[in-house]
Amino acid sequence: MIRKLCPNLDNEDGLETVLEVPIPEEMFTKMGSNAALRWQNMRALMRAQSAFDKASTLLQAKSGGEFFALLKLVGAPLIPFQVHSLASSEHTITGALRDSPIEVCTAKYIVQQYLAATGGLAALNSMTSMYAVGQVKMIGSEMLQGDDTVQTKGNCEVGGFVLWQKNPDIWYLELVVSGFKINAGSDGKVAWNQSSTQPGNATRGPPRPLRRFFQGLDPRYTASLFLDAVCIGEKTIGSEDCFILKVETGEETLKAQSSPNTEIVHHTIWGYFSQRTGLLIKFEDTKLVKMKPVKGNDSIYWETTMESVIGDYRYVEGINIAHGGKTTATLYRYGQAYNHKRKIEETWRIEEVDFNICGLSMEQFLPPADLKREQEGGEQS
Repeated sequence: MIRKLCPNLDNEDGLETVLEVPIPEEMFTKMGSNAALRWQNMRALMRAQSAFDKASTLLQAKSGGEFFALLKLVGAPLIPFQVHSLASSEHTITGALRDSPIEVCTAKYIVQQYLAATGGLAALNSMTSMYAVGQVKMIGSEMLQGDDTVQTKGNCEVGGFVLWQKNPDIWYLELVVSGFKINAGSDGKVAWNQSSTQPGNATRGPPRPLRRFFQGLDPRYTASLFLDAVCIGEKTIGSEDCFILKVETGEETLKAQSSPNTEIVHHTIWGYFSQRTGLLIKFEDTKLVKMKPVKGNDSIYWETTMESVIGDYRYVEGINIAHGGKTTATLYRYGQAYNHKRKIEETWRIEEVDFNICGLSMEQFLPPADLKREQEGGEQS
């Protein structure tokens, strides 16, 4: 059950407060031992402050900053890809493929089947905006040394999110987990993220879409991404026989997202599409980042692998949307004397989704004020 209203304990006859981010009832219960304490923590949360003091105990993190980093990594990751309209790509899907390799032709055919399975081009192109509410449960492991299998442990952290989207690459996410809040978004010019304890931070390179869209939430994103894929084989996921499509991020995109101190070596994406239904069953990506040393030649590497198993497809206004799944993120750190690994798992469920939202304006997607001032200052200098 998800809670959208918070009772007014200051005035029994007063109106209930509408929560900006609906949260699971389980999270509200954990906010305090009595109703008054829960209300106090809820008010702190609505002011974008942390409702709890012990971030260092969440997801096996050793500090509050580490917890927020893990929360951003799993809760609001981006995909290195700019969204293109399916209407403008229709000729690419159905065009002549006489001179294309068989792997490319097969991939485009699989994308065609996926589009049909999720509602068809006409229904998907009728979408102008989207709204989704969901809840998450997260559990993590410590950063362990060696190559042994890492197991998650400890308490399960619960939370909720609300996601708004306006075509083509304009979106905004609010995520609350165990009393801590992060925001992320894109206004079509810059993508950014922000936490309840840190100012807005712009991501390098052009704006990018949120990974959650590719978890069966917006079929347009998935189809547009895999239009340029190749089919590399087959694999059984659960009980489903699937085709595997693969996309490699281009060098220019990797360079745009790198910095003087970090180099993104590669970012590879795989989609597993059911041979029976045509639907996306699993979405996976791996990113390797090289951290350049201040002194010496020994670099440190961070490799992040995320696997999302997707299911519970249901039609909403003629569009087949995944309503649940599980994402597993594995982090490797190696180089110099380091050889560490950790794992975080997120189980997620969509509670509400709707399309073509009336009155949704661009003001909903503006970046934080401090980020905007930095941009304006940079333009003036």
